[in-house]
Amino acid sequence: MRHFISISDYSSQDLRHTLDVAGRLKAQLKNTGRNDALLAGKTLAMIFEKPSLRTRVSFAVAMTQLGGNGLLLRDEEVGLDKREPTPDVARVLASMCDGIMARTFEHSKVERLAEFSSVPVINGLTDFSHPF
Repeated sequence: MRHFISISDYSSQDLRHTLDVAGRLKAQLKNTGRNDALLAGKTLAMIFEKPSLRTRVSFAVAMTQLGGNGLLLRDEEVGLDKREPTPDVARVLASMCDGIMARTFEHSKVERLAEFSSVPVINGLTDFSHPF
């Protein structure tokens, strides 16, 4: 398992491989109208403290195209460190989902989600970093 918190955590080879896979999937979708169901039966919890059109749509569509499901969780539903402590959110979501994507203001929240999660955490955007 590997989190995607900062692009600097990955080697140029890792990033090249990721872009190659993305290119193959994009070509497959264009040529056949569908992708292999690589994420069949998988659910990605998508936490949005910061609203977003592009991030929300791109993650939800990608999950659907790859056979999985994107579960939208708005700030008022989760309330990282307001309604629920971040470690509890990480543990609860990891027990029910296969991955967590978070778009937050504070970078430390994404780092803490990753620290306490047993599933991969993706940084959808923080005030420190925007890897996607």
